[in-house]
Amino acid sequence: MSTLHIVDHPMVQHKLSMMRCKETTTKDFRQLLNEISLLMGYEVTRDLPLDPIGIETPLEKMTGYEISGKKVAIVPILRAGLGMVDGLVSLMPVAKIGHIGLYRDEETHNPVFYYCKMPPDIDQRFVILVDPMLATGGSACDAIAKLKSYGCKNIRMMCLVSAPEGVSRVQETHPDVDIYTAALDRCLNENAYILPGLGDAGDRIFGTK
Repeated sequence: MSTLHIVDHPMVQHKLSMMRCKETTTKDFRQLLNEISLLMGYEVTRDLPLDPIGIETPLEKMTGYEISGKKVAIVPILRAGLGMVDGLVSLMPVAKIGHIGLYRDEETHNPVFYYCKMPPDIDQRFVILVDPMLATGGSACDAIAKLKSYGCKNIRMMCLVSAPEGVSRVQETHPDVDIYTAALDRCLNENAYILPGLGDAGDRIFGTK
């Protein structure tokens, strides 16, 4: 079973509370999401493997460390996931970025991928899949399945607010994918919105509502 990591750092919780407030402006919401994404990035990457390297300081030679292997890829689920990319890129400027766009067909309820573009070596990278809200878990599970179809083996899900229903679905469907979230909220309402949540993250990021 995958592990649920709740990032309860005081600065994360402080900024998340500001984001939840309905009076928070689009500008502030976007900035706060960027800051939280940076802070959460430290936890998601905490156990990345390191290789020793020889370096020379202005005073002497020493052994330093660099991240092993092919480094990191960040993959947002469009569109709201885009709001989390800049914070992670400021932490990991050399990370490659993929994109997954999908919606669910109203009649068949099957996922329809309208855009999918990945770095050519995505299967060799540590992948951070990002989406601010983990509600039903449907989009997250479909996106993870798509990443696995590219050969990805080391995937972590990073989201801002999660519902128990979505967490359970991801854990059951993809038990090898750990979930990192800033909050585990109470439940979903009849419209599949997270309660207490923070509203529609995409609309609040882009000012479309």
